[in-house]
Amino acid sequence: MPKMKTHTGTSKRIRVTGSGKLRRQMTKRRHRMESKSNRVARRLEGTAEVSKAEVGRVKRLLAR
Repeated sequence: MPKMKTHTGTSKRIRVTGSGKLRRQMTKRRHRMESKSNRVARRLEGTAEVSKAEVGRVKRLLAR
């Protein structure tokens, strides 16, 4: 049985914390920022936890 390979696109986008949680960047912050208010732009900073429904699929892509 060959080894599982990590999906490189997913590994660039998602980080695993020390406790094993999956963190991702917030969406809608790449372009068209001039049409968004400063309050919305600040709210979209930082990271968010991957939703519970997606955790299994993401872990499989990360070969964990």
